[in-house]
Amino acid sequence: MSFDGEKHPQAEEMWHHFFTTGEPPDFAAPYWYEKKLFRPLAKYLPSNPRCRVCHYPFGGVGGSLVRTFLGLGPSRMNPELCNICENAAKKYRGGAEIELTIIFADVRGSTAIAESMSPLEFSQLIDRFYQATTKVLYRKNAMVEKLIGDAVTGFFVPGYAGSEHPRIAYEAGRAILHATGHNNLAGPWAPVGIGIHTGIAFVGSVGSKVGEADIAVLGDTANIGARLASVARPGEIVISNASFLAAGIDRQGLEARSLELKGLSKPVDAWVAKIEP
Repeated sequence: MSFDGEKHPQAEEMWHHFFTTGEPPDFAAPYWYEKKLFRPLAKYLPSNPRCRVCHYPFGGVGGSLVRTFLGLGPSRMNPELCNICENAAKKYRGGAEIELTIIFADVRGSTAIAESMSPLEFSQLIDRFYQATTKVLYRKNAMVEKLIGDAVTGFFVPGYAGSEHPRIAYEAGRAILHATGHNNLAGPWAPVGIGIHTGIAFVGSVGSKVGEADIAVLGDTANIGARLASVARPGEIVISNASFLAAGIDRQGLEARSLELKGLSKPVDAWVAKIEP
């Protein structure tokens, strides 16, 4: 999505309101169809699939109408939600610091796996991993930030996942490990490790003035989440103590660890959950 000009003076307010409430503030929703008041009416437009928040249809005659006249369609970050957020990024260059939970799902030992397969076979495995992982994240109302190499990054914000986003992220991590076969006696079809962390991060649109604007998560919270995933063994969810406490997870069956993570000056307290047959 292209954008021009410097940071918008109301960008921080817009992004903070959007990701904490799930809707743009009044000044950022100039069109009637963007306002919460009209969302129930969208339910009467045919047909499914449709946005899980705004209810605008993506399919059938209704989907064709909202694409043509309103410019709405599936979000690039979660196709089960509409693209109002991306549209706002075109105008409100910038972002805000908000509390969120970030999740990293990583194929462990992918270099060795790639050596044992043809390039086509490896690409098919990674594509299957992408599909299985993003399906879980979409259903949990996560935003998928990026797909890079052998990893998927998603984040959960209060506006979409609700105030219990740390617990939902943990549930998503378990669902991803089930979807990749870690609960099967025959073993997983892809060895995946998960890292989860909750904290304050910058979320907003980034990119060059003449290029493409993307929504990104930046800061120490994202770095810690990535490092936790890097030490997760296949079938493990390494969840920071911050996420563990916020999620209210039962510690029974979990292992406590104090981790020295690359690039971080202080150890990070974490808990490890294992998915086994």
